[in-house]
Amino acid sequence: MPSPTLSRSQQLHETNQRMRFWLDSISQQADSLVATPEHMAALLSELLRAGAGLRAEALPAKGSDPDLDAALDEYRRHVERLRDLLPSIQRQLLAERARLEAQRTRVRTAADWARASRQTL
Repeated sequence: MPSPTLSRSQQLHETNQRMRFWLDSISQQADSLVATPEHMAALLSELLRAGAGLRAEALPAKGSDPDLDAALDEYRRHVERLRDLLPSIQRQLLAERARLEAQRTRVRTAADWARASRQTL
């Protein structure tokens, strides 16, 4: 829940800092994009928190609060960056799923072989 002592622009500024941290940590991996469950949970939490705060009351007209306008622009850039990363994250998850399925098949095959070997002895 957003802190009642912070202004909307301050709350959004803090959200932007956290989103920047999580987005940078996803895209700054050495060889490829790596999004952990922790990354995704943190980003989802920030999106939900920011969404609740933005829906809580109507936004003032653009230009009436320059700090809020700047924070909203930065937030929009973070959301767009996340949107651009999502296809890569999905590919990563599908590749991991395929790897786990192949591993499961190998384990199942080994277990079947071990069972069959015990029966023949």
